[in-house]
Amino acid sequence: MTIAVTGSSGQLGGELCRQLGDEAARLDLPAFNLTDAAGVAAALARLRPEAVINCAAYTQVDRAEQEPEAAWAVNAAAVGVLVRACGELDCPLVQISTDYVFGGTSVGRPWREDDPTAPQGVYARSKLAGEQAAAQHARHWVVRTCGLYARPNDRGATHFVRTMLRLGREGKPLRVVRDQHCTPSYVPHVARAVLFLAGRADGGPAPWGVYHVTNGGATTWFDFACAVFRHAGMDVRVEPITTAEYAAAAPRPAYSVLDTARYHRLGGPTMPSWEAALAEFFAEREGDDR
Repeated sequence: MTIAVTGSSGQLGGELCRQLGDEAARLDLPAFNLTDAAGVAAALARLRPEAVINCAAYTQVDRAEQEPEAAWAVNAAAVGVLVRACGELDCPLVQISTDYVFGGTSVGRPWREDDPTAPQGVYARSKLAGEQAAAQHARHWVVRTCGLYARPNDRGATHFVRTMLRLGREGKPLRVVRDQHCTPSYVPHVARAVLFLAGRADGGPAPWGVYHVTNGGATTWFDFACAVFRHAGMDVRVEPITTAEYAAAAPRPAYSVLDTARYHRLGGPTMPSWEAALAEFFAEREGDDR
C-alpha cells in the first residue's frame, strides 16, 4: 500500500514518511510541484495511492504579505489540484492546516472545529481557502495544528525551539512575545495522530471532516522560550514583549489554542501536554543542537 506525502522534505512530511516507512511515497520539489496541475495528476495516477497527505505549504507568514500570489498558489489553488486528482482516483485527502484560521477575538475557551474562523493576513486567509478547497472532496480530513517543532535529529528543520537554542548560545538578551496564547506541538505526536485519523491504526479511518491536533494545554511564546532554556540548562535573559512591540509584517492570532476533544473522542494516541512534549524533545536530543 502507498500513502503519498506531499511536502515530504518538511518537518511534518518527513516525520510522516519516517513513521510510514516503505508505505510512504515522498513527493516534493523540484520533481513534484503542486502548482503544476498536469504533473500532479500524472504523478498520482502512476502511484495510485491509498491516500494523499498534503503537508506542502507556503509557510513564510511575513513574506506572504509581499508575495500573496505565491502563497495563494500553494496554499489554496494547489489544494484544488489535489482535490481533482484525488477525485479521479477516489482516494482520501488529508489537508494539513493551521491555528491561524482563528485570528479574531477569543471566545474565552479553546477553539472548536465548528467555531467561526477569522483569518488575518495573507498566509491565514490562503490556508483557510485551502481548507475550503479540500472540503469539496467528499473523502477529506482537515487537520489543524500549531507551532510545530521536529525531532532534535532532524537537522534540516527550522523551528522555534532550534531558533531559541541558537540565539541563546549567542549570549545576548532575547525579546519574546508574551501576549500570543497557543500550544506548540511536537511533530512526532502530530504525525502519529494524523496517521491514526487516516486509518493507519487498527480502527479504520476516522469520520470525514475537520480535526484539531495539538499537544495539550496552552502557553505563550515567552513562557515556551523560558521552558526551552530551563530544559537546556542555559542561563538566558528573556524579556517579555507585546505583539505590537514585535511589529511583524503579518498579524498573529492573540489566542489560537485549539480544542482537541473531537480527536480524542475517537480513542487515538493521546497527545501529551506541551510541557511533556518538550521534555520528550530534550530527552531525545543528542549532542549540540545546530
